[in-house]
Amino acid sequence: MNTFFADFLHPETFFLLAGPCVVEDDTMPGEIAGEIKRICLELNIPFVFKASYKKANRTKASSFSGIGDVKALEVIAKVGKELDIPLVTDIHTAEEAALAAGYVDMLQIPAFLCRQTELLMAAGKTGKVVNIKKGQFVSADSMGFAIDKVRMANPDAIVMLTERGSMFGYHDLVVDFRNIPLMQKWGVPVVLDITHSLQQPNTAQGVSGGMPEMIETIAGAGIAAGVNGIFLETHPRPEEAKSDGANMLRLELLGPLLRKLVRIKKALRNDR
Repeated sequence: MNTFFADFLHPETFFLLAGPCVVEDDTMPGEIAGEIKRICLELNIPFVFKASYKKANRTKASSFSGIGDVKALEVIAKVGKELDIPLVTDIHTAEEAALAAGYVDMLQIPAFLCRQTELLMAAGKTGKVVNIKKGQFVSADSMGFAIDKVRMANPDAIVMLTERGSMFGYHDLVVDFRNIPLMQKWGVPVVLDITHSLQQPNTAQGVSGGMPEMIETIAGAGIAAGVNGIFLETHPRPEEAKSDGANMLRLELLGPLLRKLVRIKKALRNDR
């Protein structure tokens, strides 16, 4: 993974973390990953497949949370092996760090947990790449302390930070694109989560809404602002997704979106 990680800082492109919100069954992750890989190979975009093995922060207790931790991790690991691609998944407790690290290359810290010291240190101890999502309630400057916690446990840890919007009232998020260069000053790659940034949380129905029609706008602005990577969740039928379908990108739209982002990146290079 460390060799692959060098591609993340390649000035000619951006990298992609993408996949479904959560493992829904045995076959869906592989089908989605195969299509994403095909597109990324065509466009020469470094790709890490993302899928949560469980959702620990659903609004309602009755919402779908997973097919079983080990079973879902095995599904994710199978995708990585068969397609020869690196993998990332979320963890929620210090105990989960060692478990998930046995199956994936990168551990992702959810935004609401970005200040959890034991969790961050446990992730660092695994030796895996650690991607920390910036909390909707914290500043870009404060994320330097999150990096410190990971590296306190492992001075050689490779860390990334992800912008995913800040709370704007109870039911909306807004992306402050200043956070991209502000977090890059810590000397780590910065990712823009373009689907969760368009989430509309805390609805009365107990299911988050979203504005997927704005995905292209947020993504293009992020590339123009100099983000190192893009994070997105995608599904062939978002309306049937068992988690976060309201803000997902329909899989058939991924190719056109990435081609536009590549053109924006190329225009920026040519303008130097």
